[in-house]
Amino acid sequence: MSRRRTNRLARGAIGVLISLACVYLVVRGVDLGKTADLLGGARPVWLLLAVAAVAGDLVFRALRWQILMRPICRVPLRRLSAYMLVGYLANNILPARLGELVRSHYLGDREGISRSATLGTVVVERVVDTVVLVGIGALAILVLNVRGVVVSAILVGVAISGLLCVALAVALAAHRLPGAGRAAAFLGRWPRFVGVATRLRDGLRVAALPRTVAAAAILSVAAWSCTVVAVLAVGQALGIQLTVGEGALLAAGTNLATAIPSGPGYLGTFEYAGQTIALAFGLGASEGLALALLIHVLTLAVSSLGGAVALVRLGWSPSRRPVAAAGA
Repeated sequence: MSRRRTNRLARGAIGVLISLACVYLVVRGVDLGKTADLLGGARPVWLLLAVAAVAGDLVFRALRWQILMRPICRVPLRRLSAYMLVGYLANNILPARLGELVRSHYLGDREGISRSATLGTVVVERVVDTVVLVGIGALAILVLNVRGVVVSAILVGVAISGLLCVALAVALAAHRLPGAGRAAAFLGRWPRFVGVATRLRDGLRVAALPRTVAAAAILSVAAWSCTVVAVLAVGQALGIQLTVGEGALLAAGTNLATAIPSGPGYLGTFEYAGQTIALAFGLGASEGLALALLIHVLTLAVSSLGGAVALVRLGWSPSRRPVAAAGA
């Protein structure tokens, strides 16, 4: 067995163990019968609204990726959204967010453009999304005056967002840093690596376009607003009255928790974060579990169904489509 495969299996095993530990922490001391009763009594009308809100979130995310891709290549929204949904489907069944690599590879093969440059736009998208999400969570904490572990988690998110922005800035300005020439000469021994890094940087360069980044941030706010609506609708379906601030903090906290290594579908980490935040609101453990579980299931169901439909429609085999019209 190769070392690379061994490392992958080790990372996967660690993620599964973390998921199992979180599941244990979530169900410990919970009245599962009460949780089941809450889920069984969910009102369908509110669930339909939640599904519509999740679908709206996906539309805004597709528009955001299209804007980030535009300086590299103009891809029609219909095809781009299909590639994105296939990546989300892969995220739901594979560990370590490998779906981001899947959608970059899929789009590159289908549209005849560099997969590394495409991955660069995904990296910028993740940074913008994280910054916006942490900002929403921090604002919700200020409004709700929440204390404890939830505040600590958001502060960690603020620190990580700052580090991501610094890392992105360094990647863009690496060629101007002291010693860049010597580093380039050293790396020149591996031309394939240099080529991949150069194309990746071509995708990262969209972060240096103020209008593009601003539009991506606005669309991120719109996407997360849909997620907040979905959380509020799920609460109403279960008979739990949530304020907008509580819905925003739940949306931010549960999605930030998906960055923690876990098993497929972020099982356990999502529920643990949702239950912990719900407890901070004064809800019971059973209500918190039902709320987090239903939000998670709906999100996975909508994105997975969309990804499956896109995969069937597009097919998996690489396409020989000619290079799309390039942007600036």
